Amino acid sequence: MSGSSLYDQFITLAKNQAKRVCAVAHPCDEVSLSAALEAREQGFFDVVLVGPESRIKAVAAEHQIDITGVRIVNAAHSHDSAEVAVREVMAGRAELLMKGSLHTDELMHAVVATDGKGLRTERRLSHVFLMDVPNYSDLLFITDAAINIHPDLTTKADIVQNAIDLHHGLGLGEPRVALLSAVEQVTAKIPSTLEAAALCKMADRGQITGGCVDGPLALDNAISEEAAKIKGIHSPVAGKAQILVVPDLEAGNMLAKNLSFMSGAKAAGIVLGGRVPIILTSRADSAETRLASCAVASVYAAYQSAQRAAALLAQQGA
Repeated sequence: MSGSSLYDQFITLAKNQAKRVCAVAHPCDEVSLSAALEAREQGFFDVVLVGPESRIKAVAAEHQIDITGVRIVNAAHSHDSAEVAVREVMAGRAELLMKGSLHTDELMHAVVATDGKGLRTERRLSHVFLMDVPNYSDLLFITDAAINIHPDLTTKADIVQNAIDLHHGLGLGEPRVALLSAVEQVTAKIPSTLEAAALCKMADRGQITGGCVDGPLALDNAISEEAAKIKGIHSPVAGKAQILVVPDLEAGNMLAKNLSFMSGAKAAGIVLGGRVPIILTSRADSAETRLASCAVASVYAAYQSAQRAAALLAQQGA
């Protein structure tokens, strides 16, 4: 791992906390299998490999990946791998879930199952990119660019809260949250400005907690203090946002990929809102960002575990 990355703090935390188990769904190619085993080698978590055992062993042998001592749970095919990996979590044998060499929708179908076998909570699932952007001092969260295509107001409230909770869980404190649109004025002609205004009021009334929320803000006003000053925008968020909430998946996906491929940004990412953090890796990810995603998920899983324990103690005390 690079010594100059904004991810370094999470790498250190993940290495020095109690080890958890990550269920890896269908790690049947070199990239997904080696990523899971590298995270294990780094000490972020232990792993259980879920998939066709013969295929996993064949991939390990072909690419000289040592799986000695690693638990394998046999599954028939990719759909079955997703369901069995989710069952490992539901049974308490794993506290994280990681995507292997199966399609994202295959894994998410098992995650969102409504028959009591999935990992749903009262929150809507959402994805956060944690981007290390050159010349930007803070780690920049972008959400949601991978799960919710056209989120409505209620879903956006969960998207915002999930990202805020992650910011706290990683020890980064209260975040500055920018609700993005094309303009900074509220106008009925652009629905995302109306939703941004409503989300701000929800934050004012305690329906969204833990962050300083402002919007609508255009992207330049959210990340450039000079642009915000020129526009006459006076806000604790404008010009120095730490979380960018995009209007829809298309906007977020293009923003994240623009930063990655045209600005040289690094993009780790996880899915939030379920019973456990979910690590979604892409074949286009570098080894560094795959490991960073694993470290972030491990640190956040520890935070969630501590929160649940505190809530239980409070309940027992009452």
